[in-house]
Amino acid sequence: MKKWKQLLCGVIVGILSAQATVGAAADLDAKYTIETNEIPSWPQAADIMADTGVLMEASTGAVLFDKGANEIRYPASITKLMTLLVAAENGNLEDKVTFTETGIRDVKPDSGNIGMQLGEVLTLEQCLYAMILYSANEVSAQIAEFVGGTEEAFIEMMNEKAEELGCKNTHFTNASGLPDPNQYTTARDMAQIFRAGLRNKVFRKVVKTRAFKIPKTNKNDQERFLATHHPLLSEQSGIFDPDCIGGKSGMTNDAGHTLVTGMKKNGMTLIAVVLRDVDINQAGVDSQNLFRYGYENFQKVEVDGGSVVVPKGTDVKTLSVRENQVGENKVRQRYFLNDRYVGRGTIERAQPTAEPAKTPDAEKEEGDGNAAEPARSEEVKEQEKEQEKGLSKTAKILLVIMGVMALILVILCNMLIIKKQKKNRRHR
Repeated sequence: MKKWKQLLCGVIVGILSAQATVGAAADLDAKYTIETNEIPSWPQAADIMADTGVLMEASTGAVLFDKGANEIRYPASITKLMTLLVAAENGNLEDKVTFTETGIRDVKPDSGNIGMQLGEVLTLEQCLYAMILYSANEVSAQIAEFVGGTEEAFIEMMNEKAEELGCKNTHFTNASGLPDPNQYTTARDMAQIFRAGLRNKVFRKVVKTRAFKIPKTNKNDQERFLATHHPLLSEQSGIFDPDCIGGKSGMTNDAGHTLVTGMKKNGMTLIAVVLRDVDINQAGVDSQNLFRYGYENFQKVEVDGGSVVVPKGTDVKTLSVRENQVGENKVRQRYFLNDRYVGRGTIERAQPTAEPAKTPDAEKEEGDGNAAEPARSEEVKEQEKEQEKGLSKTAKILLVIMGVMALILVILCNMLIIKKQKKNRRHR
C-alpha cells in the first residue's frame, strides 16, 4: 500500500473520530427565530437579545417560548445547577469537606473562587452556598471529588442525571462550568435540569438564598460574606423581582452571559433560560420579558388528574388528547394544542378485559413500582420527541459530513482490498 493511501485512510479515520467527539460543537454564528410564534393560535412573543432561550412551565414541562431551545450553546457557571442537584441528592449537608489539591487547583487570581486553602474544612452545606452564590470554581471541584469519590466519577453522575432527565443535547466535563468545547447544553435541557432541581428541598433552598455567611475556619480567621449575583434575585439590582424563586448566572467568552431563573406567581411556576446574551443585565431583562410574556398570555387550567398551560381564553375541550395505559387502572392523558404539548393528567380507568395487553411503554412504567415516576418518564419521552423535531441545523450538517466521509472510507478500503487481491494473484 502506498504511503499516501495509508495517510489518507488515517486522515479520514481521524476526521470521523473528531466528528464523533465535537459533533455537538456550538455554531456561534447561527441565528434563530422564535419557533413558538409559528404555532397557530399561539400568543406572539417579542424577540430576545440572547442567542437562544426558552420559557417552560414547571409542573407540566410545557414550553411556552422557544427560540433555538434545542440548539447547542456553552453553559458556563449555570453548570453548577447540575452540580448542586447531584450533590443534594447524594450528599449529607453536615458532612465535613476537607479541601485537597483538587479543590485548590482552581484557586487563581481573577477567577471565581473564595480563596480556599489546602486542608481547609467546610461543611457540604457551606460548600453548596459558596458554589451557587459566589460561583466558586474551586468549591465546585471539591464538591465533585467529595460526593463522587473522584472528580471523574461525579462528572459521570452528572451526565447520567442529564440522560435520566431526557437532556439529549447536554454533556459535562467539569463541575464548575470552566470553558471546555466538549461541555455544552441547550436552553431546554437547562430548564429541565432546573425543573428537576425544584423537586428537591435542598436545591430549592440554596438557589433562592440571597446572602449567606461562612464563619471562620481552621485555615481562615475571616468570615466570608456571600451574596447572589442573580439580577432578578438580588435586592440591590435594578430589576429585582420579589417573585423570583432563584437561579444561577454564568459567563465565559464563548458562552457569553447565561442565566437560569425561576418565577412563581398567579399559581404558576415558570422557568426562563437565556444563553449567550450580551451582558448580565440584558440577560436579566430578557428573562424578565419572558416572564411577562408568560404570565400575561397563558393560564394554568386543572384537568382530570393534572393540569395544562394554555393561551388565555382557550377552551380545554378543544385540546386533543393522547392516552397511554400506565397501570391496571390508570390511564395517562397528554393534552395538545395544534400538536403542541401543553400538559397532562392521570385518570382511573380499568383496562378492558377483552384487550389485556399493555403497550410496551405502559408495561415498563407499571413495572417501576412508583406511582409518581411514570408521569415524568412519559413526559421525558414526549420532550425527547420535541427535541428530535428541533435537531440542531449544525448537527444535521455534521451528520451529513460524517456520512459522506464514512462512504469515502468504505470505497477507499474496498479499492485497497481489491488491489491487494490482484497483487497477490500476480505473485502466485
